Amino acid sequence: MVFLQVDVIVTTTGGVEEDLIKCLAPTFKGDFSLPGAYLRSKGLNRIGNLLVPNDNYCKFEDWIIPIFDEMLKEQKEENVLWTPSKLLARLGKEINNESSYLYWAYKMNIPVFCPGLTDGSLGDMLYFHSFRTSGLIIDVVQDIRAMNGEAVHANPKKTGMIILGGGLPKHHICNANMMRNGADYAVFINTGQEFDGSDSGARPDEAVSWGKIRGSAKTVKVYCDATIAFPLLVAETFATKRDQTCESKT
Repeated sequence: MVFLQVDVIVTTTGGVEEDLIKCLAPTFKGDFSLPGAYLRSKGLNRIGNLLVPNDNYCKFEDWIIPIFDEMLKEQKEENVLWTPSKLLARLGKEINNESSYLYWAYKMNIPVFCPGLTDGSLGDMLYFHSFRTSGLIIDVVQDIRAMNGEAVHANPKKTGMIILGGGLPKHHICNANMMRNGADYAVFINTGQEFDGSDSGARPDEAVSWGKIRGSAKTVKVYCDATIAFPLLVAETFATKRDQTCESKT
């Protein structure tokens, strides 16, 4: 991303808040089989085999609420129209930490879209802030225009999708490409299966039937944990082009 090989990012709220929280406090390695009731009694929240202390979210609240205060002030005094992507750019600026992908997206002016913005701790913080000081408005309509516009205005260029996991971001990316009669390239990396009818498990060919991927497109679905497959993919593709990209920018 630092070398401008990515145009747009779409993520979950968890992908936003955990990126920020890791800059504020550590997350610990645990085990998938640890008893939930025991962890609850110790103030630990399990994400797969990772453990996040309750205190991390307290630190997150202490960090983000003053930012919401400033955003509300700018909304009232400068007529700033906040959208989810503008909010995430602001958070990337404020975290000011090179281990954060939101920081680099802000630095490189790469939009980060989050269609489920309130579905997580970030939504909790917006909820808490609304009782403290009401009035902050985040316009999702402007973001769907911007997201779909990224696909529509890519013409005559081709578009390619690399989708890690499934869920809302997967559908959001594919649906935006439907606005241009389909993406030209698609790589899905997840462990989802098609038999349960989920969008997460759907193969690229299902998206072809909707016009989200072109019938002539080059596609592949990799049945693998994305944390294993994606670093290997990057090492053999984007990373090999890094020096060339740097030279073209100088």
